[in-house]
Amino acid sequence: MTQQPFSRPGAIDLSGLSRSADPAAPSGAPSSSAATGSYTVDVDEQSFQTILESSMTAPVVLVFYSPTRSPESATLAQDVSTIVEDYDGRFLAGLVDIDAHPQIAQAMQIAQVPLMYVILDGRPATQPIPGAPPIDELRAFFQQLGQQLTVQGISGRHQPRRPAGLPEEEDGAPALDPRYAPAQEALEAGDIDAAVAEYQKLVDANPADAEAAAGLAMAKVLQRTQGVDLNAARAAAAASPDDVAAQIMVADLDLLGGHVEDAFARLVELVRRAAGDDRNAAREHLIGLFAAVGNDDPRVLKGRQALASALF
Repeated sequence: MTQQPFSRPGAIDLSGLSRSADPAAPSGAPSSSAATGSYTVDVDEQSFQTILESSMTAPVVLVFYSPTRSPESATLAQDVSTIVEDYDGRFLAGLVDIDAHPQIAQAMQIAQVPLMYVILDGRPATQPIPGAPPIDELRAFFQQLGQQLTVQGISGRHQPRRPAGLPEEEDGAPALDPRYAPAQEALEAGDIDAAVAEYQKLVDANPADAEAAAGLAMAKVLQRTQGVDLNAARAAAAASPDDVAAQIMVADLDLLGGHVEDAFARLVELVRRAAGDDRNAAREHLIGLFAAVGNDDPRVLKGRQALASALF
């Protein structure tokens, strides 16, 4: 399998393609789910935009397949799903059954399957990859992509889409996972620094632990805002609208005060105006706030859409 160059600039913008699909249109013949792992999702018209936005965090590998017309394409989908599990969130596999979702295939101008795209920052990061190479060649391909990510300093990871279920209490409610107990006890005791340290241990041990990552993000918000005067912070931000640190502080305070959408909007506008390191700092902080709120929250989904628009 020929190695594709992995690049961020100059790629074709896919942000408008999802709008070509009509969510109200019939989705074609039903198909069985091909997604089997924690980092694999079946893509339909409704989730297509969200999947593209997920590539703002780390690459998404879109695999177009047809279980009825091309059995080898279905094998490719399963192989990619198997391989991405070994990378603990460095890649997310998005599987598109073109028989069930022809609108996506039409929007993406997919003429034949199997076909694979690697998407980063909402755009193709490689040329489309046709055919269904043996799984050993696929593993080598992903290994080289992983190496290129490291060289380019791209370290983001997806959160697992199918976390293991927690044990249940006798009343059927999920039991508290004992791993998080020390961090939660520290928060209850008002020891925010200790809570940050405990959550950091969990994230270091398993970067794909979505709950630990969310806890760490929120604990860091609490840590950064300790002893900060809200009125003084707002005055500083108003006086220096392009001061990244000042805008971030108010965004953190807004988040803690329950003004989640205001916090997101402030940093989205900062990303829109800023450039270089300032822009990257605002973007990374906003992604951290997304994690603190939870990636399944509708406000986060809207925030990600606004961020994608600001970036491109």
